[in-house]
Amino acid sequence: DQATVDCDLASYPADSGRQQECVAKAAAKDAYNWGYDPYHFTVPEGSYASDPDGTERTVEFREMVRALNEDGLRVVMDVVYNHTAASGQAKTSVLDKVVPGYYQRLLADGSVANSTCCAGTAPENAMMGKLVVDSVVTWAREYKVDGFRFDLMGHHPKANILAVREALDALTLTKDGVDGKRIILYGEGWNFGEIADDARFEQATQQNMAGTHIATFSDRARDAVRGGSPFDADPGVQGFASGLYTDPNSSKDNGTTAEQKARLLHYQDLIKVGLSGNLAHYTFTDTSGKKVTGSQVDYNGAPAGYADAPGDALAYADAHDNETLFDTLAYKLPAGTSAADRARMQVLAMATATLSQGPALSQAGTDLLRSKSLDRNSYDSGDWFNAIHWNCADGNGFGRGLPPAADNEAKWPHARPLLGAVKVGCPQIQGASAAYRDLLTIRTTEQAFSLDTTAQVQSALSFPLSGTDETPGVITMKLGDLVVVFNATP
Repeated sequence: DQATVDCDLASYPADSGRQQECVAKAAAKDAYNWGYDPYHFTVPEGSYASDPDGTERTVEFREMVRALNEDGLRVVMDVVYNHTAASGQAKTSVLDKVVPGYYQRLLADGSVANSTCCAGTAPENAMMGKLVVDSVVTWAREYKVDGFRFDLMGHHPKANILAVREALDALTLTKDGVDGKRIILYGEGWNFGEIADDARFEQATQQNMAGTHIATFSDRARDAVRGGSPFDADPGVQGFASGLYTDPNSSKDNGTTAEQKARLLHYQDLIKVGLSGNLAHYTFTDTSGKKVTGSQVDYNGAPAGYADAPGDALAYADAHDNETLFDTLAYKLPAGTSAADRARMQVLAMATATLSQGPALSQAGTDLLRSKSLDRNSYDSGDWFNAIHWNCADGNGFGRGLPPAADNEAKWPHARPLLGAVKVGCPQIQGASAAYRDLLTIRTTEQAFSLDTTAQVQSALSFPLSGTDETPGVITMKLGDLVVVFNATP
C-alpha cells in the first residue's frame, strides 16, 4: 500500500516549490515517518519486518541488535512514553480503552492534555509509571537494547525516570543476560506545558536531573555556537561558529557592531560553561573579568550551568529537531562564504560539543555536511529531504527544493536565494568527515576529556586568556597538558 511520489523531483530547480508540493501529497501514505506515534509501547515496529503479522518482527529486531553489537556498535532506542497516538475510542487508542481517563493526563475540564503535540500520558499515575519501567526493562532484557533516549523527558516525573534507572541497575548478566548498570539513559529535559515549573510533580527537567547522571540535552552552548535560537523569525541571527561580529552577514537582527561584539563575548562564556560539562559550580573568569560560576552565567534568564557532574548534561550542535547544522550555517554565514570555509565552520561547531566534558552527540550525517534543504521539521518529509548521501558525488542534500510549506513557508524568502547558490563538493564533505574522525580520536584517546567530577574538571580545565582582553571569536582552553584553540575568525 506504499504510496510513491508521481513527480520527477530531480528535474525541478534547486529553489522550486514543486518538490515539497509533490512530497506533501504522498506523505501520509509513503511509509516514511519518524515513529513518534506510539501504539503498542513494547512491541517492535512491524513495517520494518519481512512479515509484520508473525513472530518475525520480534526475531528480526533481536537479530538486528545482535548484529550491530557484533560490529562494535551499541543501540540506543528513542522512547516516546510521553504521549500516545490517540485517546478515547479512536482506532489507535489502546490505554484509554482499557481504563478510560487513567493513563492519559487530563486537564481541569476533563480533556486530554496535548502539549506534547499528541494525546499526553500520565506517568505520574502509578500504573502508567509502572508501564514505563516495565516496558524499558523488557526492551533491555529481552531485546538487549543498550540505551534509552527519552523524548520530552521533562513531561515525566523525576521519580519515574529514577525508577527506570533503579530497575535497570538491578539487571545482571547471570540473572537477566544483561548488565543493567552499563545501559545509558538520557533525554529531553525541556520545561513547558501543563506540568511546567513542577506544577503537578517534580519533573525530569534539566536542573532537576542534576546529580542523577542521567543526562539532559543542553541548549546553552548549542545556541551560542549557532546563534540566536531555533525559533527566530529571522534565521540569520549569528553566533560564535556562524560569524557573529567577526564575519557579519546582512541581517539587521544582529544589531550594531558594538552589540554584536558584546553578544559574541557572552556567547563565549556560554560555550566555556558547555566545555566544562555545563557544571553549575565550575569557576572561571568571564569576558568581563569577573570570577563566576557556571550557574551565574545567564542563559535567557536561567542559569547556564545546571549540572552537578559532567554526566548530567549532553552537548550537541545539532540534532534531529530544527535545521541541520549545515542548513543553520547556510542561513547565518555571509552569502559569499566559500565552500571550504563552510566546511571549516561546521567542523568548528562540532568540535565545541565533541571536545566538551560529559556525553556529546552529533546528528547522523553532520560530519558529511548533511542538509535537508533547510527543512526544520522533517519527521514526515520523506526520503527526498531526509536522505543521507553517503557518496559525496551525490552532494549533501542541499538545493533539493524549498522545504515543506507546513513548517517552513515563513522562511521561504530567506531560503530561496540560498538554495541555488550554496554548494559544497567532495573535497569539503570528505575533509569535514576526516576532521570529525580526528576529533573523535582525540576525545576517546585523551583521558582528560572524560573527567568524572566537578573537582576534577576544576583542577584540569581553564581558559587562560579569558577576561577583558579576550579576543572576540577565539576561545583558548587548557585541559591538563593539552591546549585547544577554537578559532571562529576568518
